[in-house]
Amino acid sequence: MILASVDEPAVFARIFDRHYHKVRDYLGRRVNSDLADDLAADTFVTAFRKRQTYDARFEDSVPWLLGIATNLVRHHWRKERRELRAYAQHGQATTESDVGEVHDVALAEALATLSRKERDAMFLFACAELTYEEVGRALDVPVGTVRSRIHRARHRLRELLSAEAAPAGDATDPEVSGGTP
Repeated sequence: MILASVDEPAVFARIFDRHYHKVRDYLGRRVNSDLADDLAADTFVTAFRKRQTYDARFEDSVPWLLGIATNLVRHHWRKERRELRAYAQHGQATTESDVGEVHDVALAEALATLSRKERDAMFLFACAELTYEEVGRALDVPVGTVRSRIHRARHRLRELLSAEAAPAGDATDPEVSGGTP
């Protein structure tokens, strides 16, 4: 359908109708609601402009569209990172939807420590529910790179969140108890 829309632009409306909500939902988890609406629209404008470059070997255009959306978010990643840190520091967002679906202070703080590339891969995998292969297509990187980024991100998040959950002075901590765990 995408390549057919090169000769017949009205066909692109079917792509928009079919995938808008998935793109908008993904963006809604990355940025605030108003920006997600704007970026979703920009995603389809960009896709329409670049439709002649779409790789027709792939039937599903969702990874391609989410790759465009992710690139648009990258332009806003500094703002995203500042918002996550502010949220983590103050324990609340400045408006109800400033940081999308992130409502936990510890999680927001942990996400803010990830590299942009790791955060992009994690959001595409966890929020957009893409496969490793689809994340690779969306980010234009090999699947092995996706696996590495997600593995590092999971490890870092697990490490930070478990440290956050451990109570101070835990008796199993050798430094606190003076013995071995």
